[in-house]
Amino acid sequence: MRIGMMLGDVLRALWQRPVTEKYPFERREAPTRLRGKLRWDPEKCTGCGLCGKECPSNAVEVITIDKKNKRFVMRYHMDRCTYCAQCVQNCRFDCIEMSHEDWELAAANKESFTVFYGKDEELDAFLDAVSASDLAETAVS
Repeated sequence: MRIGMMLGDVLRALWQRPVTEKYPFERREAPTRLRGKLRWDPEKCTGCGLCGKECPSNAVEVITIDKKNKRFVMRYHMDRCTYCAQCVQNCRFDCIEMSHEDWELAAANKESFTVFYGKDEELDAFLDAVSASDLAETAVS
């Protein structure tokens, strides 16, 4: 690169406004096809588990509480997810979607990256069972 061309660019840049956006203070609307946080509708889900089988990063787990009564809980690991939307494409019942509104997912601790979806009573039963098994495992060790 020649010095004259470089000086011309520098002088032009001195008189132009910056192109940088002031992000946290001035926000733009997110594109509608943006792949953000996963959403799951337990009413539509049949518990086939195809979303978890097709996930390349093992970020999605459908846990069956009672298959006959269609009681399921989904565990979603946002820290593992590559946001490829493979689970959304393979779901035959349209119970999974990627949110274009919920995409600012930074956090200070890792615990907030594991999300449980489901009806409140199923979630409570599942989380109680998991915590009881963790306590029993700790007592044996």
